[in-house]
Amino acid sequence: MKKVFLSIVAVATILTSCKSEPNKKATETKKEVSVAEKVAAVNNVDTTSSVLNWKGTKPTGSHNGIVSLKNGALVLEQGKLVGGEFIVDMSTIKVSDIPADNEANGKLVSHLINSDFFDIEAYPTSKFIITSVAPKDNLLLVTGNLTIKDVTKSITIPATIATTDGVTTFSSEVFMVNRAEFNVTYASKSFFNNLKDKFIDDLMEMSFVVKTKS
Repeated sequence: MKKVFLSIVAVATILTSCKSEPNKKATETKKEVSVAEKVAAVNNVDTTSSVLNWKGTKPTGSHNGIVSLKNGALVLEQGKLVGGEFIVDMSTIKVSDIPADNEANGKLVSHLINSDFFDIEAYPTSKFIITSVAPKDNLLLVTGNLTIKDVTKSITIPATIATTDGVTTFSSEVFMVNRAEFNVTYASKSFFNNLKDKFIDDLMEMSFVVKTKS
């Protein structure tokens, strides 16, 4: 019985660890790529239906939600994606896993927009500017400059693009961003010691769904 009990404890410990540390790798970041920001004038993105999805985790669970786009562009040539720019309005951060009328929802949103996290007063927008697109199997490998707060880094994310009834939809797969690389430091083990189980994981899940105007 003692061996069985110890085995159960070991399994429980592993499962608890997996809950707080997602078994996914951060998307590789590189130095930002120099690119002329000439796509902004296109401004063909429907901001009412385009979002950045997010999810953050910690030892006691997770939270998820969306952020709306302020404006943006998808540049197509003969139906193929060749460029784009997504400007994310950080003041529109929403939490989806807590009811909107719950006091905890408002508290979390306030926490996310203040200087602990994204400091939207100083950095009202984030953005992703596409610098190159390469096909791979049934996907596109989309490389672009991701800016969060005062940091810009080049990342590559898998995505698909499809056009139906005159509306083009860009959908990225979930990618992992290491917030510590973008100076989002609150409760990060990369910046603070002795947090015990009070830390928040550095890796954030993100994905884009961006649609053009009809």
